[in-house]
Amino acid sequence: MAHVHTEKIADRERWLSVEPLTKEEVDRGLACCLAQIDANMDAFGTRFPWSATKGLEYPIIDCIEWTDGFWTGLLWLAYEVTGDEKYRDRALENVQSFKHRVENRIELDHHDLGFLYVPSCVAAYRLTGSEDARTAALLAADKLMERWQPKGKFLQAWGPMDSPEHYRFIIDCMLNLPILYFASEETGDTHYRDVSRMHFDTTVNNIIREDGSAFHTFYMNPETGGPDHGATRQGYSDDSAWARGQAWGIYGIPLNMRHLNDRKYLDTWRAMANYFINRLPEDSICYWDLIFGDGSGQSRDSSAAAAAACGFMEVAPMLPVDDPDAPVYAGVTAQMMRSLINSYTSEDHAPLRPILYHGVYSWHSGKGVDEGNIWGDYYFMEALVRSAKSWNPYW
Repeated sequence: MAHVHTEKIADRERWLSVEPLTKEEVDRGLACCLAQIDANMDAFGTRFPWSATKGLEYPIIDCIEWTDGFWTGLLWLAYEVTGDEKYRDRALENVQSFKHRVENRIELDHHDLGFLYVPSCVAAYRLTGSEDARTAALLAADKLMERWQPKGKFLQAWGPMDSPEHYRFIIDCMLNLPILYFASEETGDTHYRDVSRMHFDTTVNNIIREDGSAFHTFYMNPETGGPDHGATRQGYSDDSAWARGQAWGIYGIPLNMRHLNDRKYLDTWRAMANYFINRLPEDSICYWDLIFGDGSGQSRDSSAAAAAACGFMEVAPMLPVDDPDAPVYAGVTAQMMRSLINSYTSEDHAPLRPILYHGVYSWHSGKGVDEGNIWGDYYFMEALVRSAKSWNPYW
């Protein structure tokens, strides 16, 4: 297991003094989500938003992007919160798009099968028993298994499987593994689960640096299968800490620990969490790379804060009952959510708008910088649902 150094939390009193979220705050956040989902349902029809807004409006696309599952996930969350059949009916219409996509293998030559099929089809099957959703999710799991690199013990992120320059994985993939756990549970075939465990181990032991920060992507040696070097495609530089990557770790580690019923990486999680907390700015919403702080002139990434909040909630039951940092983590979560509710949403629910503002999709390529993005919307609402009720995760 890779050795990591865990920073002490710098300003414990700041976080220990935070009041828990009130029911009024959570309800206000959920009302904002539902109002925007209603407006966007009318605009999108049975199609999907592009990954991020352009000029604060989502372009409308077919089911072709890696992010389409998050819109359908929002519909399922809305259905769970309200019981209103209109969300269920539209989400089940979406399921047909996902089934068609995987049966025809449309734009699926990458590792994001979990992001696509867990909040759409796994959620649909768990909530309605839809056999079409189950079929689509199992086909998606099989498609993801095609990216398994047995020598290096990882799921390759992108590119041709025989291409040495693509022999790498990224931290995001920890959130794709639940599609394999689902397939293992549904079929009884442990190979899916075994691959998940091996990929998870390879990721944690290579992509997380000694100081608790993470590389975005990690290259393995195609000759030996062993570790080669870390780099970035999304972060500011190879040695900086991309905020959303850090959030994927904060959520991905406890998510996999739950499925594997194994807490061996809890200290690694703590190192990642403390590193993240110690770099939060005054309003508690991280900049798009943790190298930046107040006064940098850079953009926030609200979506990273929302995903991290889900991770803090996911890990809470795993912490020892007398864990001295547990109240700190609870304070961080409450303050991030309060800031998102109060300062990163809008009362303007015109069609095509995001729920959550001030996110970053890809800074280097100029996509979705200081815009909304659909996974930010989704994880914000997931965190609110987790705050409002006892929720059975889709992941």
